[in-house]
Amino acid sequence: MLKPTRDREQVRDRIAGYCRRLMLSKEIVTYCEQMATPRQEEFLCQILADELARRELSKKTRLLKRACFPVYKSFADYEFQCVRMPPTLSQEELLSCQFIGEKKNLVLYGPVGLGKTHMAVALGVRACEMGLNVRFYTVTQLVLKLTEARRNGTLERLINELQRLNLLLLDEWGYVPIDKDGSQLLFRVVSDSYESKSLILTTNLEFSRWGSIFTDEQMAAAMIARLIHHGHLIMFEGKSYRMEHALMRQVGRKSAAAAVQA
Repeated sequence: MLKPTRDREQVRDRIAGYCRRLMLSKEIVTYCEQMATPRQEEFLCQILADELARRELSKKTRLLKRACFPVYKSFADYEFQCVRMPPTLSQEELLSCQFIGEKKNLVLYGPVGLGKTHMAVALGVRACEMGLNVRFYTVTQLVLKLTEARRNGTLERLINELQRLNLLLLDEWGYVPIDKDGSQLLFRVVSDSYESKSLILTTNLEFSRWGSIFTDEQMAAAMIARLIHHGHLIMFEGKSYRMEHALMRQVGRKSAAAAVQA
């Protein structure tokens, strides 16, 4: 059992730690040493711990709201049987969001309905819970927003907002053709992100076809070079989860109708 004096030292160490994280004066610990009783120190320690927990929860809530995820997703019910990880990235490293700290990118490639967007959003949610700044866009949404900002004279402000992110999620990359102006704006976002933050892209379009979507083969090649130089390609293979479950619902309805008729 620890001696009372040692107990008080531990409580004061925790108080000092909470004060640093809450950006409070370290003189609080001095006041404890000079005037507080052990019970008062324990009470203060609990108050500071509760305040820190409240602020962290408020920050996570704020980050999740700012991220603009279309839906909330987690890995609680995620199935990895359709996912083929690259040799350069383990599942544990992926789930820890280590790639964000390393400013590396993820390209999630495969047919529709295999969980690419689910994985992207779940990683974004996890990053928010770690206190990181995240934003989700479909590529069409981002191009429209960039085009409107340039027309309104606020493009640089939007670019600066994107530069302050830790993680930018771009969903449905290559699903819809983009004109030359939109491609140039999107290229700027990718270029500005290079070695400064992480991108996650979801796409069903192989690299060889990017030039046809972005109207410029050289621009597409430059985008690919920046994305894969510090990045990982995660492949999604197999039957569509959404299609399989839609078929299951159809079979269920037919079975129920047959039972009613019987």
